[in-house]
Amino acid sequence: MSAGQVEKAVQEKTLKILTVAIPCYNSEAYMENCIQSLLPAGEDIEILIVDDGSFKDRTAEIADAYQEKYPTIVRAIHQKNGGHGEAVNTGIRNATGLYYKVIDSDDWADTDVLLAIIRKLKELEEAGTPVDMFLANFIYDKEGAKHKKVMHFRHAFPVDEIFDWSKVHHMKTTQYILMHNIIYRHKVLEDSGLRLPKHTFYVDNIFAFQPYPYVKTLYYMDADFYHYYIGREDQSVNEQVMIGRIDQQIKVNKIMIDIMAEQNFDQMDPHVKKVMYVYLDKIMAVTSTMLLVSGTKENLRKKRAIWAYLRKKSRRMYMHLRFTLVGILVNLPGWLGRKLSVFGYSIVRKFVGFN
Repeated sequence: MSAGQVEKAVQEKTLKILTVAIPCYNSEAYMENCIQSLLPAGEDIEILIVDDGSFKDRTAEIADAYQEKYPTIVRAIHQKNGGHGEAVNTGIRNATGLYYKVIDSDDWADTDVLLAIIRKLKELEEAGTPVDMFLANFIYDKEGAKHKKVMHFRHAFPVDEIFDWSKVHHMKTTQYILMHNIIYRHKVLEDSGLRLPKHTFYVDNIFAFQPYPYVKTLYYMDADFYHYYIGREDQSVNEQVMIGRIDQQIKVNKIMIDIMAEQNFDQMDPHVKKVMYVYLDKIMAVTSTMLLVSGTKENLRKKRAIWAYLRKKSRRMYMHLRFTLVGILVNLPGWLGRKLSVFGYSIVRKFVGFN
């Protein structure tokens, strides 16, 4: 579709500028806050409420009620439980918007920033300069925290301009490009062949990571868009929950290693490789740290195993990641080394507030 056709379709409301998928699983207590934060975007937005087999509460009923009240904006999709990743997949398959965003049902958007983002996306489309990835800030909205940590990228990305991977500067160890601050062009997700595994937590990292090689143009708006709620005891990023689900974290980590190993970087922008290495370095750190925090012999064995898996897949990748600062810190030898690694994690956790 040409830029002129896109502009005409958007003006005629036959094509939404943005699809937002909301994966919901027994989300009655908080999903309406998320939905309400999006509705002011009106006919520019398509809201897909993906009910992932909810059965304990009124999630399905609430989704249907919003569809009935806002039939041109909201669609309720009911499916057999497949986990967060399958809900995201369903959203991708059903999306009609030019751009695609995921907002978890316990999170929400800043409505004013959402409207500003939609204005910019429309402006880019109408100018014939669409982008593959649109980025904004997200907030660690931690329950009870007096000061909310804002994850901004004004020192890492050019602000309010189209750029490519070569313009991405150094990101801090605590900075992530995550599902929270990413809006992908829908075609990029289709071209990348993204299909998240069913019944697996932490797949948001795959969602962010796999399409990177298909992204040629980016845009960053320095505005606090996504409120990432942290505070429920059963939340997937709760430390003890993460340790209990460590095998799923390892599964995601291995999939990301596989994705990286399968890339032919000789045929793409070399800066993509650098950014993907940075991301994989952080995921190796998260996996290793959770295994160290648990302190069990079995999990220490699993930590050695994930690094062995990396080495088997690619010795070059292993050497690159094993001797970064993070790679060194999570592999300090002996009992004292493990204590120092966990202490370092506790300091970062205190100042960032990510779980």
